[in-house]
Amino acid sequence: MFANFAANALGIRCTWIESLNLAQAAGFQGADLSLSDVKQIADESGLDAVRELLAVRNLVPGGWSLPVNWRAPLPQFYEQLARLPELSALAAELGCFRVITGCPPGSRDMPRQEHWSFCVQRLRLVAEVLQADGHRLGIEFIGPRNSRRQHRFGFVHTMDGMLGLCAAIGTGNVGLLLDVWHWYTASSTLDDLRQLELAEVVYVHLNDAPADIHPHDQLDLVRCLPGETGVIPIREILQILGDLGYDGPLTVEPFSEAVRQAAAQDPVLAASMARESLRPFGV
Repeated sequence: MFANFAANALGIRCTWIESLNLAQAAGFQGADLSLSDVKQIADESGLDAVRELLAVRNLVPGGWSLPVNWRAPLPQFYEQLARLPELSALAAELGCFRVITGCPPGSRDMPRQEHWSFCVQRLRLVAEVLQADGHRLGIEFIGPRNSRRQHRFGFVHTMDGMLGLCAAIGTGNVGLLLDVWHWYTASSTLDDLRQLELAEVVYVHLNDAPADIHPHDQLDLVRCLPGETGVIPIREILQILGDLGYDGPLTVEPFSEAVRQAAAQDPVLAASMARESLRPFGV
């Protein structure tokens, strides 16, 4: 497992090269790819130039966000899907094989079964493209009850539910973007994590929750840095992931007002706050 930097997870808006500089300055071991920036650099200067940008900063690639809006109207979805093979091959050339996306916990217009079929069909097409280059797709479930209230029809919002969806997709390269916040707010347990198989965990987000608020009453965009409150058992979670053999990115995603304010004034400080939050856990 390694400390991984993702600028957007800290509310920092910057170019990919700027994000690499921040990752290096704060002492991260890895950084996510921004494939739009990476493609531009590769087109202009070649893949070795991209590799050098990482190597001179002693960074390894973490993951990359799926550049396909798989919930879009069909023409838009197919248009973006048609561009995916080129980007998938590019990421593979750089040795970055972890792809992430999210799935909403409900729908305003699709009942549960229709929504399930929709997700399986769309994500299967995506996963098949990624599979050709050896990629794994991690899907994030959304746990907080408050996040589900805006939807007319409920949908997958737990770890077990998302694992069921991954199995239904059926390509063998789809698993979890495991965000410990959503694990906590969905009232999952450490024993649930112990039942996981290594192939089921693609990517991990770490954070903490405000104290003295029931998991069902937590608000998704009000979080804390890992270890800040001790509400989410980060140390135990990392022990389980380590025992499982997970060796991938650990990305801090706190949605913290203190971090947001720091990011607006001093992005290096915000990045350092995230990096330092992991050190007590041996990361």
